[in-house]
Amino acid sequence: MKVILRNPRREVELEGVRRVAEVFRRLELVPESYLVIKSGELVTSDEPVSDEDVLELRPVISGG
Repeated sequence: MKVILRNPRREVELEGVRRVAEVFRRLELVPESYLVIKSGELVTSDEPVSDEDVLELRPVISGG
């Protein structure tokens, strides 16, 4: 699968079927800090993903 990260933009290739939560562990990222988009839809950490999928991880930014 291809994982696209924003800020800074980079792409990572991962192999195998896994859940989104496992992708976060593999990339050593905090799940609560990102929105996950698969096929134009927001998905949760228990969503399965396969080799053919593209995930986009967008950081959640808040401010005042």
